[in-house]
Amino acid sequence: MADRRGGNGPFDFDPPRVPQMPQINLPDVPPGALRALLLLVVAVVILWGSFYQIEPEEVGVIRRFGAYARTTDPGLHLKWPFIERLDKVPVQRQLKEEFGFRTVQPGARTQYSDADYLAESLMLTGDLNVAVVEWIVQFRIQDPRAFLFNVRDVMGTFRDMSEATMRRVVGDHSVDEVLTIGRVSVAAQAKELLQELCNTYGTGISVQQLVLQDVNPPDPVKPSFNEVNQAIQEKEQLINRAWAEYNQEIPHARGVAQQTIQSAEGYAAERVNRAQGEATRFDSIYTEYRKAPRVTRNRMYLETLNEVLPRMGKKVILDEDQRGLLPFLNLTQQEVSQ
Repeated sequence: MADRRGGNGPFDFDPPRVPQMPQINLPDVPPGALRALLLLVVAVVILWGSFYQIEPEEVGVIRRFGAYARTTDPGLHLKWPFIERLDKVPVQRQLKEEFGFRTVQPGARTQYSDADYLAESLMLTGDLNVAVVEWIVQFRIQDPRAFLFNVRDVMGTFRDMSEATMRRVVGDHSVDEVLTIGRVSVAAQAKELLQELCNTYGTGISVQQLVLQDVNPPDPVKPSFNEVNQAIQEKEQLINRAWAEYNQEIPHARGVAQQTIQSAEGYAAERVNRAQGEATRFDSIYTEYRKAPRVTRNRMYLETLNEVLPRMGKKVILDEDQRGLLPFLNLTQQEVSQ
């Protein structure tokens, strides 16, 4: 057998040739210039890593070897490069988390994601019904140090707490309350419980507002729920209409009754005052009558005639002792027919 390294056998081959790199002749750089260039690069890197800017709505949290060092206010500041690390926390900005939906592009016509988030929005109510609850939590970072250091995944924990709180509150209410009249109460209770959890865990988050964005029944039973809601709305409409008529009729009846009572009281006061006046007048007349009975009697007779006769119109007075009186007709009072 021929030696494979020799060159006459069927498996003999020549070793591959390694290409040689071309030689590059670098100019000679003085050691002092190279040292100065390196020092300049190091100085630029140190200065670039030492200055930092904090915006008006933020604060800066400085970590030194991973531990909290200090908090800086908005403005231009310095820090030790490679030793201290900067975290900017937006304490003046109102942040929000969405549950059950995601906003793709806000604006006049907000666009929402088409993904399915039923895993976090499908909930069981207190009367063992199912509702799809979508809500928004608006919050601010109140304590930057607690927000960064007390909880490992603070935003993930915050979302879990918000979902657990909402499921607990929804589970204490009926489906009708969650869908219609109890939405404000559910949101208020969930906000209070979520803030208590944030304080317990020390997240440094202040919950500003919790709003139920949309609450619907699941799609398979949505037509039945819509019919129920329509019936409830018609019931409320009829109740409101009845109360409107009640508020219109009852005050009117009370006013008429009060007017009748006041009229009766006025009439009674008038009759009493008139009776008292007539009694006083009778007493005064009786006093004068006792002093001069004849004169008083004649005066009373004349005053009575003076009061009665004008009401009788035209009259003819005849003397009973008169004889031979010729009666005549008053032709001026009759109509003459042609």
